[in-house]
Amino acid sequence: MPFQRKVDLELGRVLNKASMKGNTVILTTLNDAWAEPGSIFDLFLESFQIGEKTKELLNNLVIISLDQKAHARCLAIHPHCYALKTEGLNFTREASFMSEDYLKMMWRRIEFLNTVLEMGYSFVFTDADIMWLRNPFPRFYPRVDFQIACDKYYGNPKDKSNRPNGGFTYVRSNLRTILFYRFWFMSRKTYPGNHDQDVLNKIKNDRVLEKIELTMRFLDTAYFGGFCERSKDFNKVCTMHANCCYGLETKVHDLKIVLEDWKNYTSLPPNERASASPSWRAPQNCRT
Repeated sequence: MPFQRKVDLELGRVLNKASMKGNTVILTTLNDAWAEPGSIFDLFLESFQIGEKTKELLNNLVIISLDQKAHARCLAIHPHCYALKTEGLNFTREASFMSEDYLKMMWRRIEFLNTVLEMGYSFVFTDADIMWLRNPFPRFYPRVDFQIACDKYYGNPKDKSNRPNGGFTYVRSNLRTILFYRFWFMSRKTYPGNHDQDVLNKIKNDRVLEKIELTMRFLDTAYFGGFCERSKDFNKVCTMHANCCYGLETKVHDLKIVLEDWKNYTSLPPNERASASPSWRAPQNCRT
């Protein structure tokens, strides 16, 4: 176990340096395929630069690199980087959706996020194919343990028939969320061959969650949209996710269009912006 303790010390150092008020950090994972110059990672960082009140949040962003190349790229351009070592696994290549490597990567992520909670840090976890266009913190529900974005949102944040997307979550560190993440991780054995999101859909009504008194909310796609269900109002949108989309080049193509549309909107004078009703040109390639 001494190796584990050493890893936790390094992680603790990085989290402590990046944390904001309330011991909260923003986390994303990165592998070599997404870290290539001009790829997803660059677009992700650019969104923070051009979003409303998002630039300062880069100080709170910790990039969890899944391989050596991604870690080297992170160290070259970002202050808070942590290399997540996983024995016997190589996450360098783009993992095809639902492949064995993809599933291992998703479950390693849940296990890691549980460690972060156990260390006393609350977090916003964000996939790197999510564009941060506005500071989302004012849109989170106060005093809720676990909140998650949706592929499909039915209008009620408490409705468990909403279709959650594990690519964007806000989780407060407490005993309830620690027990929940442990239960979520263990449930991979109950539902073998499923990824974390599918398993969450299966366990979200489980009595265990009632027993530990976990509070859960689903985030409105009006603020936390994606290609599955776009955020229609540019005056409300906080994040835009390249969900319902497969393939690295496809995502890059459409996310570039999202950033172009956002720049066109933010270049309008404030009085015009409030009354403008622009629409997203993406998804384009993601549709196919």
